[in-house]
Amino acid sequence: MSSITSEELNYLVFRYLQESGLLHSAFVLGYEAGINKCNIDGNLVPPRALITFVQKGLQYLEMEANLTCQSDVDMDEDFSFLQPMDLITKDVCELRQMVKEKKKNLNGDRDKENDVDRGHEIEHGRVKEKERLDREKERERDKERVENEKEPEKQHESHPDKEMLTVQEEKVNSKPEENGVLQGEKGPEPMDIATTSASESFEIPNSDVTILEGHTSEVCACAWSPAGSLLASGSGDSTARIWTIADGTSNGGAQNGPLNVLVLKHVKGRTNEKSKDVTTLDWNGEGTLLATGSYDGQARIWSTNGDLKCTLSKHKGPIFSLKWNKKGDYLLTGSCDKTAIVWDVKTEEWKQQFEFHSGPTLDVDWRNNVSFATSSTDNMIYVCKIGENRPIKTFAGHQGEVNCVKWDPTGSLLASCSDDVTAKIWNMKQDKYVHDLREHSKEIYTIRWSPTGSGTNNPNQQLILASASFDSTVKLWDVELGKLLYSLNGHREPVYSLAFSPTGEYLASGSLDKSMHIWSLKEGKIVKTYTGNGGIFEVCWNKEGDKIAACFANHTVCVLDFRM
Repeated sequence: MSSITSEELNYLVFRYLQESGLLHSAFVLGYEAGINKCNIDGNLVPPRALITFVQKGLQYLEMEANLTCQSDVDMDEDFSFLQPMDLITKDVCELRQMVKEKKKNLNGDRDKENDVDRGHEIEHGRVKEKERLDREKERERDKERVENEKEPEKQHESHPDKEMLTVQEEKVNSKPEENGVLQGEKGPEPMDIATTSASESFEIPNSDVTILEGHTSEVCACAWSPAGSLLASGSGDSTARIWTIADGTSNGGAQNGPLNVLVLKHVKGRTNEKSKDVTTLDWNGEGTLLATGSYDGQARIWSTNGDLKCTLSKHKGPIFSLKWNKKGDYLLTGSCDKTAIVWDVKTEEWKQQFEFHSGPTLDVDWRNNVSFATSSTDNMIYVCKIGENRPIKTFAGHQGEVNCVKWDPTGSLLASCSDDVTAKIWNMKQDKYVHDLREHSKEIYTIRWSPTGSGTNNPNQQLILASASFDSTVKLWDVELGKLLYSLNGHREPVYSLAFSPTGEYLASGSLDKSMHIWSLKEGKIVKTYTGNGGIFEVCWNKEGDKIAACFANHTVCVLDFRM
């Protein structure tokens, strides 16, 4: 008798969580179980494999019970006529019909039993049929309960991370290795930024940190308004919040008074409804409207005073990403239902739904006001345009889920990163990637382009791509040559988030090791670091570049004063 290994079962559960849209839970299981190290070819595992496996097991148990408890008066339930393949591939009703037909062919018409025996047989059959129907109804109820469990496990909060907790939380600094030498015409070798013990001056003091409390679950998204001192955060507690952050140096401690925060409830009454977790949010270019995406498949648009302007409903699964175009007339959403939708904000109606992917849409990013890129668990990237019924460009080349896509500031290059441990750079003039960046050793979760142009200190400064990986490193890439510039090795756990300062001088990185590092790109080292009390999901700079927000698994948002 064949058996399933624990590694195979872990993979089936991992895939089930992914297919259900529970990406945080999938990541925690994958990280704990070492899914990336297993020898299972994911391409061979069909969708709904775990559900199918469990359903077949239930059918087998029912058939086993019938085989064990046969009665002389219920010979129609004799499954011994069937071959093993029949048991695997057919449902119970089909098997019963096969048994009846085979018995009829083998035995012909049986002599009718006497009325008493016949009455017993009929009554016994009714009882068994009622029991079978009751079992099926119970299975349906169990299935509905499972499908309704949309809340991601509070993995980053409950995740013990015992190894992480026992590691000394030493302050870190870094310096380039001395072996970065020229080799022929290949250019300089990339430098590993190795960590060394740093002085206390690199740790951001508590007096420069404001802790925003009020959320009752992990905070997974945050974004500064481009127009002022408003900070938005989204949480698993079914709310988003708009915080007013006063100018000047932070006073430290908690800031949760009623005067400086607006609570945007995504469910009326109860505040713990699991399907209303806020997964993503984005401000429009003027900073007058905030869009939020939720596990209930709805996008919502809010004013800066916390009023719900409209609810956009068409998706049939959780929304994982949403973005305003630069003009602010369209909102783009990507969902677990495998589609992306462009919404006309003025009419509050959907303008076009793009149904090209065969798996959940993980990320979306506008190229300009009318065209955009989407990425998916199906390994594909599509460039779409409003009004076009087919993608205007298809980028195929990744061998794993494409977690993130980002256009460079000019919209000429598209960067992508994937579970296949690579990042790639594409342009619209060719089908194959321009560069294949292969220095990470584990899945790459996110990427960011450095800012360029008049808003930076040096308008002609080099364009850089940063990538963050589960291998605990951040890597900086020369996108012209497709070469690694720096490997930033200050973290001890997967890095979830990256953000360049508005001037492009600094890079902030947030990790599950509870620390946020701020790197000087000019010096190639950590200049500031802050350690909180939970894994960090996202970091972001305000437009002035003097404050950084970070959202944590321990329900808090921290605002750090950054003035060098």
